[in-house]
Parts: sequence; C-alpha cells; structure tokens
Amino acid sequence: MIGQNAYALLMVSVAVLLLPGVSILLRIPAVVLEIIFGVVLGKSVLQFTFAGDWLPFLADLGFLLLMFQAGMEIDFVALQRQSKGQLLFHVALFAATLALSFGAALLLNRGMFMALVLSTTSLGLVMPTLKEAGLSKTELGQSILIAATLADFLTLFGITFYILYIQQGFGWEFAKPLALFVGFGILLRLGRLWAWWNPDQAALLLGLREDAQEIGVRFSIALLFLFVGLSELVHLEPVLGAFLGGSVLSYVFREKGVLETKLSAMGFGFLIPVFFIHVGMQFDLGNILGADALIFTAKLLGFALVVKLVPAVLLLLMGRPFRQVLQTGFLLSARLSLIIAAAAIGVENELISGAARDAIVFLALITCFLGPTLFKLVTIGAPKPPKKVGKEES
Repeated sequence: MIGQNAYALLMVSVAVLLLPGVSILLRIPAVVLEIIFGVVLGKSVLQFTFAGDWLPFLADLGFLLLMFQAGMEIDFVALQRQSKGQLLFHVALFAATLALSFGAALLLNRGMFMALVLSTTSLGLVMPTLKEAGLSKTELGQSILIAATLADFLTLFGITFYILYIQQGFGWEFAKPLALFVGFGILLRLGRLWAWWNPDQAALLLGLREDAQEIGVRFSIALLFLFVGLSELVHLEPVLGAFLGGSVLSYVFREKGVLETKLSAMGFGFLIPVFFIHVGMQFDLGNILGADALIFTAKLLGFALVVKLVPAVLLLLMGRPFRQVLQTGFLLSARLSLIIAAAAIGVENELISGAARDAIVFLALITCFLGPTLFKLVTIGAPKPPKKVGKEES
C-alpha cells in the first residue's frame, strides 16, 4: 500500500514538474495538459486507482486555493473608477447572458443550474490574454475585465444560493449567510483602514520587507481557512468562502504583487495542478463519445458561444465598433476554472450527472482554446485603443 502511494505521488509530482514545459513547446495552456494527463491516468485509459485519500485531499486544497486566487484577481481600483452607469451596463450585460443561458438550458432540457454553468467565464484566462495583446490598461480591456469579474462573482453567488435553496428551501436558513456577508463588508472597511494607518505592518504582510517567517503567506492561508470555515457554518459552498477571502486581500492590499507571486508559487507550483489532474482522472471519455453525447456537447458548445456573443451586441449602444463586440464576446466565452468547479459542485449535490459533468469539462477544454484564439484573430490588425488615463489608488 505504501509502495503504491509512493509511485502514485512520484507520477503526479513528475507530471506537475514537466507539463508546464511541454505546454510551452505545444503552445497550449498547462491546465489543458494537466487535465489530459489525468484523463490518461484515470478511468478513461490506464484506470489507475490510488489508495488512500491523499490525492482528493490535495486536489480539494488546490481547488480552494484556486478560488482564493480568483478572488485576489478582482481589481477593486478598476471597479471604483466605473461610474454607476457603466456598472449598471455591465450588470445588464450579465443579466442578458443569464437570461439567454436560461433559455439555452430549457432547450437542452436542463434546469437552472445548467443556466448558471453557461453564464460562467474565466477571469484567469481573460487577464493574461489581454496583457499579451497589450490591451489590459485600455478602455476595452478594462471593460472586458469588469464584465469577467462580475460574471465570476455573480455566477458563484448564484450557484451557492441556488444550492442552498435546493437543500433548504426558502426559510430562515437564507438569513444565516447574511451574517457572513455583513462580516465580509465590515472586514473590508476595517482592513483598508488598518492598512492605511499601519503601512509598515502592511508592507510586511505583502512581502515588501524581508521576512524569514513569511507572515504574509501564513496570514493569507489563515484567511482562506477562516472564510472556508465560516461558509461551512452557514451552509454555503466552501469555494465561495475561499473566493471572498481572496477578495478581502485584493481590496485591503492594492500592491499585492509580491504576495500574489508567493501564493501562486505554492498554488500553481503544485496544489492547483494536482486539482486539474484529479479532474482529468474523474473524467470518463466514454461519456462523451456516444452519438447522443456528442450531439449534446456540440449543442452545449454552440450555446456557450451564443450566450456571450449576443449580449456583447449591447456594446453597440455604447458607441463601440463591431470589432470590439466580437473581441468581447469571444474572450468572455472562454471558460476553464470556474466552470470545472461548478461541474464538480453540481455532481456533488446531484444537480447534474457524471456524463453532464464530463461534457462540461470537455466544453472547458475547447473554449479555453477557442475563445482566446478567436479574440487574437479579431484583434490582429486592429488599431490599439488609447490607454486609460487616470491616477491609480495606491
């Protein structure tokens, strides 16, 4: 038993080490290779079974850390720069996406949960794609980032409360999470004030000063588990707690680059790849190879593009050119981490079948290629919009 676990740990560790280099050579996201490696290792091909709970434990920890870092990616400075009209427009954009997603779910003979799944996007793909294109600081780039942030944030809230409704119905249980959200709001304000009045201690937490004890990393992990624990107490999804914990860090500490790098080293260096490998191991290729399954997956892909492209047409009302409509729609159609997380939550709560989960994971693999690729094709040759001029809040 010990020998089997040792070999399993060795295989996973070597894969985590080598796959990023292979992904650079093949010019595809490392996450895709990690999932494919898990597919080969798991029930679809080699059918390896690892003894013990160590792999699911590491995968769950990686999952929580992934959502924590997703919360850290929220740019509150950019959000605060938006006028009420601009924020309302982006909320309307998401509402249109959700309405179309609900219609798509009905056409697929699925329920509200599938509509929420189709509403997701991938902030983790949107941000690097915009940076690579040199558009992250432009008005177009900021608009897409805000739209992606709201989609991630609101979809995660929607999934959490929908599951709470399925489990508990409307009742006093719905009041429990209010304490968490009130505490979240208070912590945001108090934390921001503390950072303002204690810049030296804040610099220590952010890793801007030499610290052999890595207090900032310890504080971040403690904050992660604090919100995960509180979420469990009020019967919310732990991933929402992880997301909120990351959001607190993002709001309180604006110059968080060094701390984010340290957390990324721990997360994307090992734990998060283990999560994606585990997702691949749970993937059953047989679930998407049948004629009916392929038709369902094709429909799912078509709807996944439509629910993002059609609402983007609203940008024409803001005086944006049609090219920017396509850029926005294509890039927001890219899905990866959150949709895979949603699929895992859906299976855990018996809202979707294992076959539907595998179709959603396959959809994520396709759109994480298709969205950024189509965005780049439309962007090539386009004049670069001027960068936004404005003083950033420190």
